[in-house]
Amino acid sequence: MISHKNLFNNNNMKEIASLGSVKVFEHEKDLSLKTPEQAIAAYYASEMNIRKRQVLIELNNNAFTISAGAMQWMAGDVNMVADVKGIGDLFGKAISSKVTKESAIKPKYQGTGLLMLEPTYKHILLEDISTWGGLVLEDGLFLACESQITQKVIARSNLSSAVLGNEGLFNLCLTGQGIAVLESPVPRDELIEIELKNDVLKIDGNMAIAWSNSLEFKVEKSSKSLLGSAVSGEGFVNVYRGTGRVLMAPTA
Repeated sequence: MISHKNLFNNNNMKEIASLGSVKVFEHEKDLSLKTPEQAIAAYYASEMNIRKRQVLIELNNNAFTISAGAMQWMAGDVNMVADVKGIGDLFGKAISSKVTKESAIKPKYQGTGLLMLEPTYKHILLEDISTWGGLVLEDGLFLACESQITQKVIARSNLSSAVLGNEGLFNLCLTGQGIAVLESPVPRDELIEIELKNDVLKIDGNMAIAWSNSLEFKVEKSSKSLLGSAVSGEGFVNVYRGTGRVLMAPTA
């Protein structure tokens, strides 16, 4: 049995989001500061919404897969195992880590108890994968997910234009049922969510951080003609076609 004090009732840790068994806390102040100079820097950082945030997962006979090195502490009957199903799976994950810049082996924590992740200055997004029908992520967004969610690598539909557009060739895609925890450079309430119904979205730059797997994603010239691209001042744009949703940062 686990008992705890100064966790949920900690005046310096404010719960800012929750979904299912996942809670997100934000540290109102950095109480570990040791010098006046550090305090001044922390004050202005806090005024700009730069604060430490942590994810607490309450396990109840279920499992979560997290990024390597993201665990801070765990309490209760919680066990860590490598989320690898064999040599073939290990080889596949090693290959995928090279192309998506994600860790090759992500540990899986299962059982009953509490799992706290390391603090981060990034913003935390909690997404129900079933509402997306498959969620494609830009590099570096993945933090954790329920272990029944399938992680796979998908390639851009036209690799040559991705190279010309200075974009990555592969992305991590999450499919199935469950909760995903993402690290975002932008808070959820500032992200622009665009829903397409048999339509098209064109973005100059990699401002989209996640999108539905049902969308066709390409990198194309901003105009069909070289003259049109030259006149517009744009070269290549990210193009999303079909039916689905896109999460987009308001600024680069």
